[in-house]
Amino acid sequence: MGEDERFDVVVVGGGNAGFCAAHAAAERGAAVVLLEKAPAAEAGGNSFYTAGAFRFAFDRFADIADLLEPDERHADSVVPDYPESAFEHDMRRITDGRCDPVLTNVLVSRSADTVRWLAGKGVRWRLMYERQAYLSGGKWVFSGGLFVGAVGGGKGLVARHTEAARRAGVVIRYGAEVTALHTSGERGVTYRTADGAEHRIGAGAVVLAAGGFEADPRRRAEHLGPGWERALVRGTPTNTGDVLDLALAAGAAPHGDWGSCHSVAWDADASPTGGNRELTNQLTRQSYPIGIVVNVDGQRFVDEGADFRNYTYARYGREILRQPRGLAFQLFDAKTRPLLRAEEYDSQPIAGARADSPEELARLLGIDPAGLRRTVEEFNESIVDAPFDPAVQDGRAARVRPPKSNWALQLDTPPYYGYAVGCGITFTFGGVRVDESARVLDTAGNPIRGLYAAGEMVGGLFSGNYPGGSGLTSGAVFGRLAGAGAAQA
Repeated sequence: MGEDERFDVVVVGGGNAGFCAAHAAAERGAAVVLLEKAPAAEAGGNSFYTAGAFRFAFDRFADIADLLEPDERHADSVVPDYPESAFEHDMRRITDGRCDPVLTNVLVSRSADTVRWLAGKGVRWRLMYERQAYLSGGKWVFSGGLFVGAVGGGKGLVARHTEAARRAGVVIRYGAEVTALHTSGERGVTYRTADGAEHRIGAGAVVLAAGGFEADPRRRAEHLGPGWERALVRGTPTNTGDVLDLALAAGAAPHGDWGSCHSVAWDADASPTGGNRELTNQLTRQSYPIGIVVNVDGQRFVDEGADFRNYTYARYGREILRQPRGLAFQLFDAKTRPLLRAEEYDSQPIAGARADSPEELARLLGIDPAGLRRTVEEFNESIVDAPFDPAVQDGRAARVRPPKSNWALQLDTPPYYGYAVGCGITFTFGGVRVDESARVLDTAGNPIRGLYAAGEMVGGLFSGNYPGGSGLTSGAVFGRLAGAGAAQA
């Protein structure tokens, strides 16, 4: 098949990372085409399904206040400083030191400037009160290093990206599934349209931003292990790892932790094959730190209060998958129910129940009543006498096994509420090796000429867990670098 067209830069993938690459290449004068596997009505990659939260470094809240949408609550808000040293420390702490030091430095040092650059592209920012703050002492207190998100969440982020790309003259083609990657001779890609026709595009450089393999049950079982084929796909169904395989076949070096992923507590009745375009991130259930989590036997299995939610939610999905039937139940009572995140726990439909006793709640949800009764009694009797404050690590612990290190309140006030959750997989951590300019490296450590990668395709940043909000930031940082490098190539 001959070359049909030629562009300076081809971007493969239409999520946050791909659009950032397209913006960066276009602003340097490159002719850019962006190929998105999904049809237009299903586009946006995993980014569409997110809450739009970005983790980035800043020395003082005043440094970023001009980025944010006006809100009368700003005057009564406590937003802790989050310098680069804190961001880097969180990366190392949360991954147990298994984050690539070079890539981590790039992510951290470029995070703030990239968020400001996106504002120049039309992305609007806000403090995420409903997700990241609690009222404490009359103030809105933020915690966990993650405070800012795109207005409109993932939907708004993708919409602004799309508008900016079109203004810049980027050609966007939906329903374009890349089937071949050409790295020798005339560089470029071959893609297939919905009618089965194949087209070849020649280019000076190619940016790969097509996500991981989280939507493919076979690849999940192969790399993550047995049982992962049962995980619920919370994002796009198109991230099946095909482009990742093309990159490896072209000589790219695999990098990072291919055996772990980002996975969360997800509504147990959600579709296993892809996210909900209307509810998107509302199907997650992330107020577990102020309740208890049990399995079908009524037994607790994680420390719900081990850390701020932003540092535990991406690894607790796999703990749920390990439980009988891959199910867990988040339990609350009349004291804690008002503190739950309304956008998640008030959404409909929801897999949950309400009852006047723990035993009745157990029967409604399919939990062993006797097992739950024992767990609740032991938990209630073990709590230390310390003030409860969900805005800080309050040290109000339950001395049971496993312990609950913070935010332990007796489950003793009817009515009782329970929510059934499964393991919702977000993205995989293994990918290809890139350098500090987002150039794809081969197995000898040399750049593959004209080939760049960004987003979930970049391996080495996360392992076992990740600090919340750092995925979108990584996609933007390395997407911007990839697009700039591709334009120069």
